[in-house]
Amino acid sequence: METSGRVTVFHKDMSIIAALGLHPDVRVVFETHGMACSTCIGASMESIEAGAIMHRVEPDEIVAALNTLLPDLQAPDGKGRGEV
Repeated sequence: METSGRVTVFHKDMSIIAALGLHPDVRVVFETHGMACSTCIGASMESIEAGAIMHRVEPDEIVAALNTLLPDLQAPDGKGRGEV
């Protein structure tokens, strides 16, 4: 899935634990939004969307913030390489 020439890697259906494994700053994004996911047992079972809803955070806001962590996946021509 391509968004504005940038690859979208994180998505609402992704498990929190999978997201935490993709980039070291994912924990910081979650914590900035009041989600202490890295210390929660539910991280292995819950999706980003479910965790966001539980913490009364807009899931799309979290996903957008997470996707800003991955500018290195942008191809030299400015086009995304596709969803990972």
